[in-house]
Parts: sequence; structure tokens; C-alpha cells
Amino acid sequence: MDVGDGHRIHFQDSGNPSGKACVVLHGGPGSGASPTLRRLHDPDVYRIVTFDQRGCGHSTPHASLEANTTWHLIEDMEKLRVHLRIQRWQVVGGSWGSTLALAYAQRYPERVSELILRGVFLMRKEEIDWFYRHGCNALYPDAYSDFISQIPMSERGDPLTAFHKRLNDPSMEVQLTAARAWSLYEGRTLSMNRSPERISMFGSDSYARAFARIETHYFMNGGFFEWDGALLDGVDGIRHIPTHVVHGRFDVITPLKNAWDLKERWPEAELFVIDDAGHAVSEPGIVDAIVKSTMHFADR
Repeated sequence: MDVGDGHRIHFQDSGNPSGKACVVLHGGPGSGASPTLRRLHDPDVYRIVTFDQRGCGHSTPHASLEANTTWHLIEDMEKLRVHLRIQRWQVVGGSWGSTLALAYAQRYPERVSELILRGVFLMRKEEIDWFYRHGCNALYPDAYSDFISQIPMSERGDPLTAFHKRLNDPSMEVQLTAARAWSLYEGRTLSMNRSPERISMFGSDSYARAFARIETHYFMNGGFFEWDGALLDGVDGIRHIPTHVVHGRFDVITPLKNAWDLKERWPEAELFVIDDAGHAVSEPGIVDAIVKSTMHFADR
């Protein structure tokens, strides 16, 4: 679908055409939608919409940063909803997908029947610093050492800026070297149970370049929000929306504190802490909790 600004987004519409509508948002930003995302809903009950956000997956142009902001993505969702003739839909998002889900709901609350959020990410500076500067490196010093070794010692005090510079270098080889290191660091810390297949995917050139370029673009710009913590401050306008939050206790990419901070501002939201899970949507406890949530909301 042509969404303007030279962008075309790839989407999939599956399940029951007459079923309860939902849209499932992928993470990153820049990772693209995987088949896993449409397997969390009963296809006999739900009409399941997934799409690749601007610049990633099968959307074109690949790895593009032009006209690529949170607000563009929100409007893409609205264009897609109108195109599919859906009045209201359940919005499901994990990691960056939870960020986008919250931002969309705050902009278009009347279009959201329920929210299901996983691995909450609120795009605050403290969360980005945790993963790229101090926090996760204490738990994964080996992975962090490989990550940080790609930039000179003089630039290691600000890894985000250093990687952003290289990911926008005119040389494709410079971009790809930085992209592989950026992407593999997340792939190696994503789950309590390491998957060689997943890590291999994170290291592939096509995936890594879009993922790393788009992530650093968003992180350097604070998600394009007006102030740090804007999503938390906007919660009052959506507290009426039925919401489930699923978070792994051992999530080292988006720590449980994020979901806890959201819950404290939003007491009506139900928080489910999965004691034997990290960040990945594929972990058994995470899958079980999300499927239970989609079943819970199926008849609403």
C-alpha cells in the first residue's frame, strides 16, 4: 500500500475476514513483521493484520530514514485501518511495538478496542542508556564487549552517537559492519534461551542494516516525542481502554521496571509478570500469557 512520501508498506490480512479485528505491531523499530506475530490469535475468531513499518521487512524503500517517524507510522496505521474498512481494532505490540501501540492509542483512542503490550518500552533516555551504556553490560559483558569493540575508545562514552554516525556513512561496508554489531548485540541478549537461528537472522546484512539504521534514527531523536516520558504522561487519556501488559522478569533489553512504571500510572491495566522469561515473544511463558489475553478479549 502506498502511504505517501515515497513509501510503500507491506501488510498481511489473515484469519477470519468477519472476525474481531486486531493489528499486531512488530518491534525494533526496523525489525519487520514475522509469521510468529499472527500466531498469537485464534484465526477462526480474529481478523489478524500485520505490516512492515516504513523502511523494513518487505516495505520499500529498504532501510530508508526519510519521512520515517513515529507520527508517520501512526498515520500509516490509520490509512491501513481505513483501507481495510475496520472500525476499531485490538492493538497488540511488543518492545518498540508497545511504544507505537501506546502512541497510536493516545492519538486515536476511539479506534482501539483493547491493548495488549509485551516487553514495555517507553522510549525514555534511561531505558536507552540501560541497554547501550550501563546496565545490560553487567549481565552480558561478553556480548557488550563485542558490541562496543566496533567503535574507537574515544567514542565509547556515547555508543548511540558513534553507531549512528557509522550507520549513515557513505560507505556501505562501514554501514554493514556497524549494523551487524548493533543487531547481534540485541540478538544475543533477547532471550534466556539462545537460538542460533535467531542470532543468525540478526546478523544477516539485509535485516541488520534496516534494523540498526532505523533504531538509531529513532533513538537519536527520542522517538520523535516532544519530551522524555511523554508516553507515561499521556496515559490518562487512555485509561478507559482494557489493557493487558505481559513482561518477562528477566528481560534485559526492556527491564521490568518499564512495565512497573506504566502500571503505577495506569492501575486499571493488568500486569502479568512471567518469572521464567526474558524479552523474546517466542518464549513459552510469554506466548502462553499473550494467547490467554487474546482469548480473554475475543468476545468483547
